[in-house]
Amino acid sequence: MRQHGGISMATEGDVELELETETSGPERPPEKPRKHDSGAADLERVTDYAEEKEIQSSNLETAMSVIGDRRSREQKAKQEREKELAKVTIKKEDLELIMTEMEISRAAAERSLREHMGNVVEALIALTN
Repeated sequence: MRQHGGISMATEGDVELELETETSGPERPPEKPRKHDSGAADLERVTDYAEEKEIQSSNLETAMSVIGDRRSREQKAKQEREKELAKVTIKKEDLELIMTEMEISRAAAERSLREHMGNVVEALIALTN
């Protein structure tokens, strides 16, 4: 561009430049940073996590077998305890006394009496505490 008396005048080269920019089509906004690049890193973390979980699954199987064994032992102990309690003889009058005085079900009164070997006083004390 030339300046002529304070007015800038376009030269031939300048006009061509302007025409080229006009004919190049609509201006595109500057490209945004791609979010997919961070997605690759996230995917990498997920696969690492999955691999760690696969390694730990063997530990999980071992823990589950230990828990299963413990549950079966507890179940056997509970069944043995129930058999022992079933052997305890209780009086019908004692059972009815506890049911009426404590206002509890027959099963709860019977359980309490059996746990205290048929002793009414101990069963009542345990129920009141």
